[in-house]
Amino acid sequence: MKRITIALAGNPNSGKTTIFNALTGARQKVGNWGGVTVERKQGHLEFEGYEVTVVDLPGTYSLTAYSIEELVARNYIVDERPDVVVDIVDAGNLERNLYLTTQLVELSCPLVIALNMMDVAEQKGLKIAIGRLSEIFGAPLVPTVGSREKGLESLLRACIEVVEGRNDAIRPVRIPYGSEVEGHLAELTQMLPTSQIERCYAAERWMAIKLLENDRRAIENIAEAENSEKLLLTIERLREHLVSLYGDDPELLFAERRYGFIAGALKETLTETLIDRVSVSEQIDRVLTNRLFGLPLFALMVWAMFQFTFTVGAYPMDWLDIGVSWLGRSVGALLPAGLLRGLIVEGVIGGVGSVLVFMPNILLLFLCISFLEDSGYMARAAFLMDRVMHLLGLHGKSFIPLLMGFGCTVPAVMATRTLESERDRILTIMINPLMSCSARLPVYVLLAGAFFPPARAGTVIFSIYLLGALLAVLVGRLFSKTILRGQAAPFVMELPPYRLPTFKTTAIHMWERSKIFVRKMGGVILVGSIVIWFLGAFPVHGPRHQELTGRIDAHGLSYGLYQAGANSKQRLTIELYHTEHVAQLQQTLEADRIAESYIGRIGRTIEPIFAPLGLDWRAAVAVLTGFVAKEIVVSTLGVLMQVDDEQQPGNAGLIVALRNTGMTPLIAYAFMAFILIYTPCLATVAAIRRETNSRKWAAFSVAYSFVLAWVVAFSIKSVGGLLGF
Repeated sequence: MKRITIALAGNPNSGKTTIFNALTGARQKVGNWGGVTVERKQGHLEFEGYEVTVVDLPGTYSLTAYSIEELVARNYIVDERPDVVVDIVDAGNLERNLYLTTQLVELSCPLVIALNMMDVAEQKGLKIAIGRLSEIFGAPLVPTVGSREKGLESLLRACIEVVEGRNDAIRPVRIPYGSEVEGHLAELTQMLPTSQIERCYAAERWMAIKLLENDRRAIENIAEAENSEKLLLTIERLREHLVSLYGDDPELLFAERRYGFIAGALKETLTETLIDRVSVSEQIDRVLTNRLFGLPLFALMVWAMFQFTFTVGAYPMDWLDIGVSWLGRSVGALLPAGLLRGLIVEGVIGGVGSVLVFMPNILLLFLCISFLEDSGYMARAAFLMDRVMHLLGLHGKSFIPLLMGFGCTVPAVMATRTLESERDRILTIMINPLMSCSARLPVYVLLAGAFFPPARAGTVIFSIYLLGALLAVLVGRLFSKTILRGQAAPFVMELPPYRLPTFKTTAIHMWERSKIFVRKMGGVILVGSIVIWFLGAFPVHGPRHQELTGRIDAHGLSYGLYQAGANSKQRLTIELYHTEHVAQLQQTLEADRIAESYIGRIGRTIEPIFAPLGLDWRAAVAVLTGFVAKEIVVSTLGVLMQVDDEQQPGNAGLIVALRNTGMTPLIAYAFMAFILIYTPCLATVAAIRRETNSRKWAAFSVAYSFVLAWVVAFSIKSVGGLLGF
């Protein structure tokens, strides 16, 4: 079977990833591009005797070297040389999208243009002369509707024709830049060292354009060649000449001519039918982005999302809880009493299982977020939040990394790379951990379920998320007025048209995010649970072990004597008393042992810090272990508190144990607030250190968030207590 590689390029929101998902389905894997944190998606399919590898390049507006995404896309096309590049173009926004096409044409790579979202273009009244547009750009042009998987077979067929050299539409195209610029390009092309361009697609002209545009990567590439001094001086001379002629930097001149080429192409090929009606997207936007109702509707939508997550997720959560309890009991019955049984049943099954049961809630939360993203609403949310972000001294673009923080803070911190201003990046990074990540959701679900009625639990969780957003505004405003003064860089938010997401695309996006949670359960949560179990299992005996076991033995002897001298009615009463008394002694024995275990000693050492918040040493230990990963807070509580699994299996036992600690709904809420705010997890701190290139900022993030968490939790407990909650 023949093999080909197709690279998908295109603007953000052009439907590129939708087509990638439709082509590859579940046969895809996600990783990072070598040396950078930009996501790399690759999938496979078979089509008409070909084994096709599809690579989804980062969404970019051009192939310049200004952002990591642009560099990754450009380097992949130039260095890896895929067999064909498919440029996904939003048919309803041609002028903006075809700018990338002009650069791909200049690169002379094997090109197929997918005119995507043709249905939206038709709704807008746009008619495109596809054949003529194909002639102008010298590449086959295939109309598609990615969300409905229309035109994808034609797209693959066109790719194969291009690879096999059977497509008549392919022809060299030269975008004219005027006689002066063309003369300079010819001069530079003659001087280019062959060794520096031989890896490119016949792209001497492209390289010459990039050098005149002062492209950083192209200049570095040329500077590595022998005898490059003369060439670099020539480039500088030619650039100065163009500036003296046109009064602008050459890169602006090239951009202007490319847009001129696009305008001419559209003049010949695009007809806009006059339509009186306002488009559907505009009608929806009139409501959802309304200045008065937009933000309340956004808040209502988020509240509904958490209510849905908690209410619907409660059913599969109960089923999983029953399953985990059954597994623990079954495995426990097969193994003899001892450390091995304790390790497997309490450490592994109890620890990981206590987190696993929240998987349905995580899946439902990501399902909602994926649906809102794929429908185009999240871009509107960023637009709505732009005004709020300005309160922080930021703009709407910073909302995207903050929004990603609801999923996982680590990629959200990395996503700040898209912000041009360093001050904006650091400010966004500092407040990002206040956006409650999904790892904290199991803690909220557990505590809200334990201390609040089911009808109010979703609202309680929503209020915690709201508290995080409110604190982000206050903290961001404080920082922007003190340690991070300055003005936000200007930015214009692009609003894609609304689309009805397909189940397939939404499910893939949901699963991609959820995989992180699953990986954690098999990794850091498993290891953390075992470590916590070990620290709680040793020393095996507490200081009162002999005294308490002696009392149990003595009680057993007394029980035998009383039973021997009693009648049948008395025996039943004696047996009940004996069972209850021995159970109490055994619970005291276990509580005494855990309190004197290694983890108990650690907890009692740090307990004074948390006592003013109403938290005992077990909650203090859970907070401490949560620094590794927030999910471990639940598994820690599960290992430390689930001491009566026979009577109250699964999380029901953990809920009863939590209530028995004396924790009230007010303290539980303060505990949730503390978990929301305090020190980010280890991976996030490492990401902050890497992205800010500063240990000081990482240390500051740890310190300020812990102090803030303590102050907020103490305030909630104190003020709530005064108000009678």
